[in-house]
Amino acid sequence: MKVICWRTVNDLQRKVSDLLPDLRETAARAEAERSVPAETVQRLRRAGFFRALQPSLFGGLELPVADYAECIVDLATACASTAWACGLLANHSHGVGLFSLEAQEEVWGDDPDHLICSSVAPLGKTQPAEGGIRLSGRFAWSSGSDHATWAVLGYPGTNNMGQPGPCFALVPQSDFTVLDDWDSSALRGTGSKTLVVEDAFVPAHRTESLFALNYGLSRGYRAHSGSLFHLPFSPVFSLAFAAVAVGVARRAGQVFIEQQQRRIRAYTGSKGTESAPAHVRIAESTNQTTAALELLRRDWREMDRCAAEQKVPPAETVLLWRTHQAYAIKLAIEAVDRLMAAAGGSAFLNPSEMQRLFRDVHMTGAHAQTDYDIAAQTFGRHLLGLSADGKLY
Repeated sequence: MKVICWRTVNDLQRKVSDLLPDLRETAARAEAERSVPAETVQRLRRAGFFRALQPSLFGGLELPVADYAECIVDLATACASTAWACGLLANHSHGVGLFSLEAQEEVWGDDPDHLICSSVAPLGKTQPAEGGIRLSGRFAWSSGSDHATWAVLGYPGTNNMGQPGPCFALVPQSDFTVLDDWDSSALRGTGSKTLVVEDAFVPAHRTESLFALNYGLSRGYRAHSGSLFHLPFSPVFSLAFAAVAVGVARRAGQVFIEQQQRRIRAYTGSKGTESAPAHVRIAESTNQTTAALELLRRDWREMDRCAAEQKVPPAETVLLWRTHQAYAIKLAIEAVDRLMAAAGGSAFLNPSEMQRLFRDVHMTGAHAQTDYDIAAQTFGRHLLGLSADGKLY
C-alpha cells in the first residue's frame, strides 16, 4: 500500500491557502470571462493541485480524499467557479486512473500535466466499429473545458454484464471542439461549455461502463498499487460539488460578519452588530455550515478507510455518500439564504460578493448528482427495503 507523505499533504494545503487572496481578487474576472483565467489554472498547476488524485506512475500525489477535499473547500471560499471547475479537472485523474493503462499512457505518457474535462450524461450517439466505436454528439456542461486536452464523454451502452447503462469514452482534444455557449447566472466562471464531436473513432481500450468503474470491473482496476484507485468512480467524481457548497457557505458567514461590523442603519443610526436577529442568524448559519462540513468529513474519512482496505465498498455505502453530499449542499444553501435575507439591499448590488455567493451556492444544488429530491427518494426507498428505481438518478 502506498504510504502518503504528510509533508506533501500539508505542502499542498499551504500552497492552496497562499493562493486564496489572489483568487478572491480574480473571482469577478472569472465571472466576466465566463471561464477560470488561464493564470489561475497555471498557479494551481504549480501548486500541485491537479496532481492530487493522479496515479503516482505519472507523477501524481495519490493523496487521501479527506485531505484533498479540504483544499476544494478552501478554494471555494475565494472563488466557487474556480473550485468547481478545477476540482472537476483534478477529480477526473482518479476516474482516468481506472481506465486501461494503455488509455492512461495516451493521456499522460507524453505530458503528465494534461487535464481532463467531462460531460458524463449518456447523450452521445455511437456506431459499432472494428476495435471500438464511432462517437458523435453535443456534450453540454463540460466545466473547465477551456483548459482540458482530453474529455470523458457519456453515451448509452452496455456494461460488463451485458446490461444497458451509461458508458464513457475518453476522447482527445483533436476529436472535439469547444462551443462557447456558456451563459449562466451562477457559477459563471466555470466555463461549462458544450463539446461537439463528429464521428470520432474511440478504441475499445478508451471506453468503460459506469457499472465497471463503480464495481471494480474496469480495465484499469488494480492497475495501481495505491489505495486511492480502489475507490469507485462516482463518489470521487462528485465530492467537489458539496465541498464547494460548504466553502461558499463558510465565506458567506465571513462576509456577513464583516458587513454587520460596518453597517449603520440609515433610518435609526443603529449598528448592525447590535441587531439581535443578526446574532441569531449568523449563529444558526455558522452551526449549519459546520454540521454540513463535519458530515462530509466523516464520509471522506470513510472513503479513505475503504480505500485502505482495497475493497469495493458496498452499494448502500456509496448510496449513503451520495445522500450526504446532496444533504450537505441543502444545508449550505439554507445557511446562505438565512444570511442573505438579513444582509440588506446593498447585498443585491452587482459589486457585492454576497449576491455572487448566493447565486453560486444555489447552482451547486442543481446538478443531477446533487439534486436532494432525487437523492432523498433513492435513499428513502433503500431504508424502506424497496428496490432501486431506474428512473431516479
